[in-house]
Amino acid sequence: MKATLFKEVGYSLAKLIEDIDMGEIGLPDIQRPFVWKPAKVRDLFDSMYKGFPVGYLLFWENGLADGHRQIGIDSKQKVPRLLIVDGQQRLTIGVSER
Repeated sequence: MKATLFKEVGYSLAKLIEDIDMGEIGLPDIQRPFVWKPAKVRDLFDSMYKGFPVGYLLFWENGLADGHRQIGIDSKQKVPRLLIVDGQQRLTIGVSER
C-alpha cells in the first residue's frame, strides 16, 4: 500500500493565530524573510474581508528541535511542530510587528 504523502486539514484563522502565538507553527531555516510591500498586505486583507479564497498553506511536520525560526518577536512556549513551506507571506502578515 502506498504511504500518504500529504493530507488536507482545515484550520480556522483563530486556530492559526493561536498556534503561531504558542509557537506551534514556525519557519524553516530555508525560508526567505518577509518581503511583501504594504500594498500587497492591504490587498490580501481586502480579499479576506470580501470572502475571497486566499489559497492553501503548505506545512511540513517538524520532528526536530532545531532548524527553524519562530514567527514574531515575542518568546514562544513551544517548539514548532509545523513549519511553513508555502504561504509564509500570507500567514505572517503583521505578526512580526506585534
